Amino acid sequence: MDWDWNFVWEILPTLLKGAIVTVEATILGTFLALVAGLLFAVLRRSRSQFVAKPANFFMEFMRGTPLLAQLYFLFYVLPDFGVLLPPLVAGLIGLGLHYSTYIAEVYRAGIDNTPRGQWEAAKACNLTNCQTWRHVILPQAIPPIIPALANYFVAMFKETPILSAITVVEIMSQARGIAAYNYRYLEPMTLVGVFFLIVSLISAVGLSALERLMIGSGLTNGHD
Repeated sequence: MDWDWNFVWEILPTLLKGAIVTVEATILGTFLALVAGLLFAVLRRSRSQFVAKPANFFMEFMRGTPLLAQLYFLFYVLPDFGVLLPPLVAGLIGLGLHYSTYIAEVYRAGIDNTPRGQWEAAKACNLTNCQTWRHVILPQAIPPIIPALANYFVAMFKETPILSAITVVEIMSQARGIAAYNYRYLEPMTLVGVFFLIVSLISAVGLSALERLMIGSGLTNGHD
């Protein structure tokens, strides 16, 4: 089968619509994962076992079950209990919560790398627990782990095609529909591959630059 440029220009607008959904799902899913991951990391450090153990159980459960099964539960099972979520919303929640359990471990590493003296200094200054986290611990713990957090952004981006299982029309779903309708798989699948490759390469370059910036700023070591 020969490459058909006319077919490429014909299907490109449709694929771009799917690409927008893919990028949107990645950005919003990452935001949810970053916020929820930080929450889980803090909850796991709670002195109360009634808080720490449920948080730990949830994280282990999410990491121990497939993302696809979690998406199916959100989109196909929850409606039986009266909770009906739009496909994209269910996908964002699924991606965000799934990756938050991994991101929580990254946060934990950054928090554990914060010198013990910082906690003692905050206590000596009569700071509340909330003030200690907000003004002392997190500003030191987060900058060194930004490159690691950014890696999960790339991983989530590559995972977005799975959302087609719950009828989210992202770029891969668009490509499959075009291919099946026209009986031509070469052009749509190649364009999807090029799209993911370009974004991944750009992200890799950005991550390398970010890591060099962190090293140059002395922020990769929480003891500096």
